[in-house]
Amino acid sequence: MPLRSNRAPASGLGNNNQGTGGRELVVCLVISIALFTVGVRTGDSGPLGAVRGAFQTITAPVRLVGSAISMPFQGLGNIFSNLTADQATLSELQAENDELRSRNAELEEAEQTATRLQGLLDLQNTYDLQSTAAHIISGSSDSWSSTVTIDKGTSSGLSVGMAVTSSSGVIGQTVACGATSSTVLLVTDESSSISAMVQSSRAQGMLNGSAAGEVRLDMIRTDQTVEVGDIVVTSGLGGVFPKGLPLGKVTSVEKNPGSMYYTIVVEPYAHTENAEEVLVITSLTDSQVATSEDVAAADSQETSSSSTSTSEDSATDSSSASGSGSSSGAGSSDNTSSTKSTTSSNATKTGN
Repeated sequence: MPLRSNRAPASGLGNNNQGTGGRELVVCLVISIALFTVGVRTGDSGPLGAVRGAFQTITAPVRLVGSAISMPFQGLGNIFSNLTADQATLSELQAENDELRSRNAELEEAEQTATRLQGLLDLQNTYDLQSTAAHIISGSSDSWSSTVTIDKGTSSGLSVGMAVTSSSGVIGQTVACGATSSTVLLVTDESSSISAMVQSSRAQGMLNGSAAGEVRLDMIRTDQTVEVGDIVVTSGLGGVFPKGLPLGKVTSVEKNPGSMYYTIVVEPYAHTENAEEVLVITSLTDSQVATSEDVAAADSQETSSSSTSTSEDSATDSSSASGSGSSSGAGSSDNTSSTKSTTSSNATKTGN
């Protein structure tokens, strides 16, 4: 009996503890739901929001200290991870980086090529050029001439004397043609001579190269208007270059005392060191050659120059006749020299 009575209270006490724990859980759950409901309804302005803000303020220093303490360990962890990366992973990343760099270079080159080709296409459409595209494959083979070689020749319909231009402006004309390549004489060569005119005033002259690589616009009289910055274009005379193609810009204009013509320096627009693709103009339309008015204007300019030269020669001869015999001889020499210069200039212009 005593043994049986001792077991009963123990069993009752265990049940009582289990019931108390369940009740505590239910109470905590109810309190949580109630606090959550009140917090949702009142928001940050309610009492719970104030308590939450105060708790965050109190614990902020602790959180900052914890973050500062853990940050070096995170950095050490990253360093350790990098140091423990195997060689295969590093080699794979390096190969991927090299591939991406090479691909980027290819895309940049393709973009530049597309830009240059678009420039040629725009030039072709603007001037309605009958032309063939070609690539520059080499420069001058000697030091006394300014030429380039292109990868098109007679098999592509090219022949000697055709005009060649880049998207920036005229670079020259073909002087030799093989089956698959051609030589282009540049505007900077001393033997190059192109009929040209000042775009604004329509003053016509000859664009000539020089041994020093300087390009000059000759045969422009001092009674015509030319200014620094004026654009020089092809005049269309001679039927080689279409009328109006850009050649360059005037960089210097000098008027020498006693001279009938300006000394004009022109900076060409096209530079072969920056050009890779060009257009070879294979034929001209009627609208691309000089008109009868252009020819008449050129003839009028030459006639005016000749008349001015004759007047000056006559004045020189009269002055020489009134002087000594030696002075007369000098006047005859100047007259002969002036006449030869005028004849040579007219012959050059007629040839182009």
